Amino acid sequence: MASYSQARLSPLREEENLEQWVINRFGRRLYETFFKTYTEKVWGISCDKIQADWAAQCIQGMSLQKAVLNALFSTNNSKSTIKEFYYPVLGPGMMWERFQEMLESLGAPVQLNTAVTRIEHEGSRIKGITAQYGEKTIPISGENFISSMPVTALVSRLDPPPPKSVLAAAGSLKYRDFLLVALIIDQAELFPDNWIYIHSPEFQVGRIQNFKNWSAAMVPDSSKTGLGMEYFCSEGDAIWTMSSTELINLASHELIELGLINKLSKVEDGVVIRQPKAYPVYDGEYRQHLQLIQNYLNTFENLQTVGRNGMHRYNNQDHSMLTGMLAAKNIQGEKHNLWEVNTERSYYEDFTKQRYHNS
Repeated sequence: MASYSQARLSPLREEENLEQWVINRFGRRLYETFFKTYTEKVWGISCDKIQADWAAQCIQGMSLQKAVLNALFSTNNSKSTIKEFYYPVLGPGMMWERFQEMLESLGAPVQLNTAVTRIEHEGSRIKGITAQYGEKTIPISGENFISSMPVTALVSRLDPPPPKSVLAAAGSLKYRDFLLVALIIDQAELFPDNWIYIHSPEFQVGRIQNFKNWSAAMVPDSSKTGLGMEYFCSEGDAIWTMSSTELINLASHELIELGLINKLSKVEDGVVIRQPKAYPVYDGEYRQHLQLIQNYLNTFENLQTVGRNGMHRYNNQDHSMLTGMLAAKNIQGEKHNLWEVNTERSYYEDFTKQRYHNS
C-alpha cells in the first residue's frame, strides 16, 4: 500500500512503456510481483521495451481499487475480473466449424490448408490472388478482399511489390510464437481453476489450462484430466526447436516441480501444438512501422485487413471477430474504421448497443 500510495501521490512523468504505465496505476511493488516476470516471459523482452499501448489495450478499466472491491464483494465491473461467460461445450473451435458449415451451405467453399502465394494489384484495386493447395495452383478473383493473414506476409505477397520503405517496415515488425503441450493426466481432479498463470521465472511454462474446468465434455474420460502447458517462445529458439518428446518431458517435470502432480507416471500421453506468429509484439518501433504499412494498404479501395495478425493488434477473439463483421458491413456500404476497434472499450459497447437497437 505504501508503494501504491507513492505512485498515486508522485506518479512517473512519462508513460511511454509498460513498466511506467503499470507503476503509475498499481505501484512499483505490485508491478514487480505480479506484472513484470509474467509479462517478460510472454514477450521475451523487458517491460521497459514494451509500449504502453499494449497495457492500455489489455488492462482496460482495471485498477487496484477495483481489484480489491472485486475480491471482497465480487463486483464484476471490469472485463479482467469477469466470472461468468458463455463457452462452447467442445471449445471455441466449434464456432469456426459452424461458420464453415454455414458458408458451404450457401455455396461458398472454405479452402483449408491453402496458402496465398500472390496478390495481384493494379492502381488502387486488388485484381486477384493466387493460392497453392499441395501441388495445385488456384487463381481466385473477386470484387472485394478481406485479409486476416499476418500483415507482414500480406505485404510480401503483393505483385507488383510495394515501395522498399513498406517492405522494410514489414520486415521490422516482430511476433512472439507459442506452443502448447497437451497432457493427459491419470487423475480425476487436480485444481479448480481454468487457468493458472506461472509468474516464477525459474519455470519456463507461462500458463496452464485445465480443459476439464472449461467444459467437462472436453475430457471424455471423467477419471482423467487434460492440461495444456503453454510456452511462449520465438520461432527457432531453444524451446521452439525442442522435439515433441523433449517438450512433453519438460512439461511433465515442471508439473512435478510445481507440485501439481506427485509422480511422472501420472502423465499418460501428450501432444505438442505449435502456433507461429501468435502475438504481435508492441516494441519501441512497431507503431511507426505499422503506420507506414497501414497508410500504404489504405490506398487499396477493395482491401481490408482484420483480426490480430491482419492488423498487428493484440485484439482478443471478440474484437478480432468484430473487425471481420464490420469489414463485411463496409462492403455493404457502411463506414467503419476497423483500426478503432478495441482502442476504446466504448467502441465495442456502442456498436453492440446500436446493433441491438437496430434489430
